[in-house]
Amino acid sequence: MRALRTSPAQARSLRGGFGQIRLSRTKFELQPMTTIVNVHQAKTHLSRLLDEVAAGAEVVIAKAGRPVARLVPLEPVVRKKRLGLLKGRIDVPDDFDAPLPPDVLADFEGR
Repeated sequence: MRALRTSPAQARSLRGGFGQIRLSRTKFELQPMTTIVNVHQAKTHLSRLLDEVAAGAEVVIAKAGRPVARLVPLEPVVRKKRLGLLKGRIDVPDDFDAPLPPDVLADFEGR
């Protein structure tokens, strides 16, 4: 298979439905979808842009054609689980896992 030859104009990014495809001389790279908007559009359509970002897209805000900011989704904060928070506050009886009395068991089984 021949190597892909591209001109500088062809090497620019092409926007597609599955993300941004960057052409290079050696390989294709799939990058997350990036939308570029100017400041006026960003102010006018902020809630729509935030919905796009929440769905996983990136939005670049440009001023006079030059990128100045990037909106990206926040990564969820994973809190470490703290074990033993109720230690000393709950008393579990020794017979907690003992078999139930026959009359209680009959009520659960619908007899």
